[in-house]
Amino acid sequence: MPYPARLLNPDESVALDLHPHWWFFAESVTAFVVSGVLWLFVFGQDEAKTFLTYPIGVVALGALVWLLIRYLKWRTTYFVITSDRLIYRHGVIAKAGIEIPLERVNNVNFKQSIFERMIGAGDLLIESGGEDGQQRFSDIAKPEKVQNLIHMQMEDNQKRSFSVNVVGGNDIATQIEKLEGLRDRGSITAEEFAAQKQRLLDS
Repeated sequence: MPYPARLLNPDESVALDLHPHWWFFAESVTAFVVSGVLWLFVFGQDEAKTFLTYPIGVVALGALVWLLIRYLKWRTTYFVITSDRLIYRHGVIAKAGIEIPLERVNNVNFKQSIFERMIGAGDLLIESGGEDGQQRFSDIAKPEKVQNLIHMQMEDNQKRSFSVNVVGGNDIATQIEKLEGLRDRGSITAEEFAAQKQRLLDS
């Protein structure tokens, strides 16, 4: 199920819409499979083992319920990158979420164990200028690619902001500062920086 379009701002587009990686189900699936196999093993055995049928059946049923709950949580958990912000929302009945404007993102790192690299999962660590500081997002699929996409969206957002500021007539020093930021991040070349800076000084 995609992220609801009604929750987007006007002119905001979605660059990435993720549910958690399938590793999110690992514990609940393992519990259900193990308890189910045990139940099948004791079912129909001699009377000495029959007394185990019902307790193991209850455990297997509980594991199935746990798996269904995990599925509902998976389906209602979103990690979304848009043209304006990062969004993390979760909750089946009670809802909770985090929104980080792209211009307030200071740093994006990812962390993977050897096993997580093998299955293509990992954690994202995002530092922002907000009150929450660093946020950790777990079970992200292909976190290194997500990291790169966030940086690309940040650069695009910064370019759009610069264009709006030029049209709005912000002071030249502020605009040159923004140009320097784009140059330092590699979004524009040194030649483009010099040309746009001269254009501002001549205006």
